Amino acid sequence: MSVSRQVNQELEKASSMVMTARRLLATGTTIDLSALEGRIKGVCDQVVELPREMGKGMIPALEKLIGDLDRLAEMVAERMEPPGEVAPVPERNPDGNE
Repeated sequence: MSVSRQVNQELEKASSMVMTARRLLATGTTIDLSALEGRIKGVCDQVVELPREMGKGMIPALEKLIGDLDRLAEMVAERMEPPGEVAPVPERNPDGNE
């Protein structure tokens, strides 16, 4: 198998993991992103080692992966702090001192 094909397969696996994480998060399932982080790092490490022209051919797939990761990050952020939620106001002592 060619190096380019192998890296493309790794990109596809990473994209699949991101999509799975998004689906699970949408159902309220708690997810561990450590495996995804390792997969993404591995793919990026492989891409930077490719000859320039081969790497350029992967730009569309990388851009799609970045977009998917951005959407996953948005979902995680929303889950951590739902929209419209207001931070609690510190209580004051009856004498007015904090």
